Amino acid sequence: MRNTALLIMAAGIGSRFGGGIKQLEPVGLHDEIIMDYSIHDAIEAGFNKIIFVIRKDIESDFRERIGNRVEVICRNKGVVIEYAFQDLNDVPGSVPEGRTKPWGTGQAVLAAKDLIHESFAVINADDYYGKEAFYQIHDWLMLDHADNSIAMAGFILKNTLSENGSVTRGVCKVIEGNTYISDVVETGNIVKVGDGAEADGVVLDAESYVSMNFWGFPAKEDCNPVYLDILEQGFKEFFENDVKMNPLKAEYLLPSHIGGLLRDGKCSVRLLETKDKWFGVTYKEDTEYVIQSFKKLISDGVYKEELYSDL
Repeated sequence: MRNTALLIMAAGIGSRFGGGIKQLEPVGLHDEIIMDYSIHDAIEAGFNKIIFVIRKDIESDFRERIGNRVEVICRNKGVVIEYAFQDLNDVPGSVPEGRTKPWGTGQAVLAAKDLIHESFAVINADDYYGKEAFYQIHDWLMLDHADNSIAMAGFILKNTLSENGSVTRGVCKVIEGNTYISDVVETGNIVKVGDGAEADGVVLDAESYVSMNFWGFPAKEDCNPVYLDILEQGFKEFFENDVKMNPLKAEYLLPSHIGGLLRDGKCSVRLLETKDKWFGVTYKEDTEYVIQSFKKLISDGVYKEELYSDL
């Protein structure tokens, strides 16, 4: 059995959440948060290491709200817990004067580079992905792949929209009978319009696949994932180019980086389709819907009332 790690990106400020730390909002019957369900599903699927990427300023709240509790659960299951810290100043250059915006999901992954020595997956902390995606990514990571191979859990756009405002998604172009993608474009301001979707007035195919930042990166046995070196080099290029053009707002995002690699023919991305309906807390108003969604999953028998009791 190969070791597999799950990296959970939980350093986001949550500016649209209206105050507080949205990743720590209670949504379960016993005050579980969305991350609890991701951790449960990851352990069930076979991941044996979990890395939280957080900020130093939320470390105390994070450990109190979930970290200390999950460490005990994971220790009993033989699952390792580690922490990495995303820092605005951890960059290959000087931070532009006035910059307060985080550098994005690419830098979040790089914050954990020294902790990753196995095949790994990446998810957002505030998204519920469903069990199927964890099994699919984990099973893919257990196989042999070329160094430039990547996997992506592909969600249907219409299943990933918020009723309460716009969202950003990595919209994908699919090839080879819906098994690989040829491009992924980070697209903002996507809103639900009737049964469809639009971005800045442009109609989108509601049945198209999108990235929800659930990626899988393989590593050969006893080797570090090659992608991390590629990501690190890309961050240097990003700082030399994008940051110079937009010093206060440029972000180094995983979908944009991987999309660039695809367009340059430097990687392949396997689409692992999931029909599960995404939900998450993008806006404060999303919270009640998420709470009711978990209640339904529990009543349908997908989860136990005592979440971790079936592991």
